[in-house]
Amino acid sequence: MTSLAVVSAGLGEPSSSHLLADRLAAGVGALLPVDVRTAHLRDVARDIADNLVTGFPSARLKAVVDDVVGADGLIVVTPTFNASYSGLFKSFFDVLEPESLVGKPVLIGATGGTERHSLVLDYALRPLFAYMKAAVVPTGVYAASVDWGSPQGLADRVDRAAAELAAAMEGKPATKPVERFVPFEQLLKGRS
Repeated sequence: MTSLAVVSAGLGEPSSSHLLADRLAAGVGALLPVDVRTAHLRDVARDIADNLVTGFPSARLKAVVDDVVGADGLIVVTPTFNASYSGLFKSFFDVLEPESLVGKPVLIGATGGTERHSLVLDYALRPLFAYMKAAVVPTGVYAASVDWGSPQGLADRVDRAAAELAAAMEGKPATKPVERFVPFEQLLKGRS
């Protein structure tokens, strides 16, 4: 069975980051049989800090790292703090070996109070995972507070991103091939 690791850096309980991570995982699971391993980073926050200081992971943190590194695909979700990912999120990925995510399909997600921070996906998360040489799927999912009240737009983005990750995990193209170019004149003929 294909393995999927889910990393959520939500700090609260309940957490919109955890909720988004669960929805993304369910979307992938609806398309592909997966063994899902979810890590709530708040549960290993002290372990992450200790590892940064000592260089040695606790048994709990090592289990989370092993799940992430060994997975066939990865979903990551962070709350947006100061127009970027949270410190806890970044600290976790600082603990990983630099080459541990090379080629791994990754779906990025973030949550925040307002849609104005949606660029966190392209200006913070994508560069981080590009640096780690992961294969980030084209669609990232940002969920602002307003998105939870109008779930259809969010559901469409979740479905599209989940389909891209599932395809990447199976080694298939993430999108349909572009159709053959049709000259403008031919399009006009079809309208008359």
